[in-house]
Amino acid sequence: MASIHPRHILQGAQAGAFALPVCDHYSGVEERMKKSLALQAEMTEEFGTCVFDVTLDCEDGAPVGGEGEHALLVTELALAAALEARVAVRVHPVDHAAFDADVATIARRAGQRLTHLMVPKVESVADVQRAVAALDAAGAHSLPLHVLIESPAAVHRAFDIAAHPRVQSLSFGLMDFVSAHGGAIPADGMSVAGQFSHPLVLRAKLAIASACHAHGKVPSHCVVTEFKDLQALQQAAKTASRELGYTRMWSIHPDQIRPILAAFAPSRSEVDTAAALIDSAIAAGWAPVQFEGRLHDRASYRYYWQVLERAHHTGLPLPDAMRPYFNEPVAARH
Repeated sequence: MASIHPRHILQGAQAGAFALPVCDHYSGVEERMKKSLALQAEMTEEFGTCVFDVTLDCEDGAPVGGEGEHALLVTELALAAALEARVAVRVHPVDHAAFDADVATIARRAGQRLTHLMVPKVESVADVQRAVAALDAAGAHSLPLHVLIESPAAVHRAFDIAAHPRVQSLSFGLMDFVSAHGGAIPADGMSVAGQFSHPLVLRAKLAIASACHAHGKVPSHCVVTEFKDLQALQQAAKTASRELGYTRMWSIHPDQIRPILAAFAPSRSEVDTAAALIDSAIAAGWAPVQFEGRLHDRASYRYYWQVLERAHHTGLPLPDAMRPYFNEPVAARH
């Protein structure tokens, strides 16, 4: 194996967009949160890697007046999760009365167990700075932030928000974005069909994805509320991945997880081609090579390495030569 990892050889702003599992699963009710964590453990064993994050939800999960108790609940669940689990928490917005208490309780006690903190309704860099200050006050100085972009003004500021060093990912909040237009976008804009056809919604999605790729952050696509229509969900996920530049997507029902994984995964032929090309590049010391009748250099190597990253994050088995780069035992997965 080459002494320098391909990830370091092929550095670039775009690399960060493939740094997380492609699915982020949200739940806020105690029973469902526990089931989500159990399902994550089962699928981690099945795939040999953690293929989705579990985000425990305070914003929609906490009953009015019971925000403090709910923050304690998600803290205990995070602390009790398996060591290999990927667990995050969505807190209340920075202007909500419960925000400071959320962060103080959750980040102070469980910050070392969390993969990130999701902050909804972020409108500006000032909101990000407010969240960072709260995390730092709680002692969670290195905990990444994920932010939810939910208004036209926030979309306008997406590039500045994505540039903040503590921000790891931007998500698009479809429902609030449509509502923020005061009826100018019809209700169909929140549907699985309308969210890919209404010009203002599509423009917002593209702006968020572009902002993330400009700064090496992860663009996370919004929910599909028609959770029983799994074929429509998978098509939405495929469109988000293949046409809009998203590398991650929200799930709000356990049945949505596998279709999202399948939609964001590269094909077997794409993985085999990527592995063969990267192997040739390593053998050539990363100099340009001819491969299948085409000339390739580090620009295309970077793309094909990202195919392998995406394969890994969707639980696809990698060719033997590539597995050590992802800390996978050779021939250990089936």
